[in-house]
Amino acid sequence: MTADRFIVKPQGLMNVRERKPATHHGLRCVAIVALALAAAHPAMAETLESALSRAYAANPTLNSNRAALRGVDENVAQAKSGYRPTVSGSADIGLARNDGRVQGFNIDNVTRPGGASLTVNQTLFNGFQTDNQTRRAESNVLGTRETLRSIEMNTLFSAAQAYMFVLSDTANLELRRNNVEVLEEQLRQTRDRFNVGEVTRTDVAQAEARLAGARSDVAQAEASLRASIGTYRRFIGVEPRQLAPGRPLDRYVPANLESAMNIGLKEHPQILAAMHAVDVAESSVKVFEGQLAPTAGLSGTVQQRFDGQFPGDRSLNAQIVGRISVPLYEGGLTYSQIRQAKELVGQRRIEVEDVRDQIRAGIVRAWGDLEASKAQVIASQAQVQANEVALNGVREEARVGQRTTLDVLNAQQELLTARVNLIVAQRNRVVFSYAMVQTVGRLTVRFTALPVATYSPKEHFDQVKDLWFGVRTPDGR
Repeated sequence: MTADRFIVKPQGLMNVRERKPATHHGLRCVAIVALALAAAHPAMAETLESALSRAYAANPTLNSNRAALRGVDENVAQAKSGYRPTVSGSADIGLARNDGRVQGFNIDNVTRPGGASLTVNQTLFNGFQTDNQTRRAESNVLGTRETLRSIEMNTLFSAAQAYMFVLSDTANLELRRNNVEVLEEQLRQTRDRFNVGEVTRTDVAQAEARLAGARSDVAQAEASLRASIGTYRRFIGVEPRQLAPGRPLDRYVPANLESAMNIGLKEHPQILAAMHAVDVAESSVKVFEGQLAPTAGLSGTVQQRFDGQFPGDRSLNAQIVGRISVPLYEGGLTYSQIRQAKELVGQRRIEVEDVRDQIRAGIVRAWGDLEASKAQVIASQAQVQANEVALNGVREEARVGQRTTLDVLNAQQELLTARVNLIVAQRNRVVFSYAMVQTVGRLTVRFTALPVATYSPKEHFDQVKDLWFGVRTPDGR
């Protein structure tokens, strides 16, 4: 696949190639719309929102973690099994020959002893271990949901970043190719002037050197675009075809840094996941403490036997037994596990504060990056405009002998650099807006209302949490 397939330009916009010096207004338009690479039929173009929807629905990493969460849901059903009875049945049959004398009677017979039994065990009290195991499993589910939400945000941000890098790298490649054509024309004109004695061989060599460097830049730009296409395919799942311009996510960016901080520290999934991890650790302490408490339960058995001693024997036995077990000493294992679990609680609480500090620092950094990107777009636009004026002036002065070929080449290079800087600034303006929304914990399908069916982790949880039996998953597997 070549990079050429992705060089598409917006309908009605000026082509970035220039055969002759462009006007001040024309070059400014080219620079400002360098990222607007929509296809000739905008209705058929892939938008940033539709690309994010694709990533949300089909990204393998995201779907893998959804499956992992469904597995974690089953821990709740497993913990709740402690509330329920266990039932087991057994049956046996054999062949026996009896040959002897009992109480003066000769015995010589063949029997087929056998029977069946049914046993039911029900725990009545186990130190609230089942209660705490259930709470631990539920807290683990909630924490894993927050982890999944964090992965969802990372996936959407990576997809948005990949989308914008394809746009910017495509625009950059087009500018680099345009620069080659401009320099080829410049070299042709310089050689013509050399042939008539207006310039020296040095001027020709300078033009040739710049052209060679420009061709090298094209090769590098093509490589960068191919890498961006690969990243796009990884996160979004399809090859980029016709990409519409990306727009900043400003409507979801908090009004100020203080609001962003309040939202992030309250809603960010990494913080919430860390808090649920504390709940899991505290429940584990109570589970181990419950192992020191007495346990009580009932056991009921019904047994039917045949041919016990003589052919035709039958017996039916039923019993119900209550048991109480009091642990006295288990070698110190449980006490050590309790102390260990309490230390883990302390670790998890410290981790919550560490995560809060990380989120706080990330919000400050993302806010600074976003504000800087806004200023960089404005500054880059001004830089492009100034370099357009400078290039036109240098070209006019070169025609009357007041400027050298090198001056023209330098002016062209400065304008190219300014255009590339504007492309990068425009790309960063969009990417950093998504980064800001991600950092406060709101870059999700539910919050941004992307046009895609929302995955509900609660649906599967409700389907399996109280199941008593069944080996099929809710989706029929």
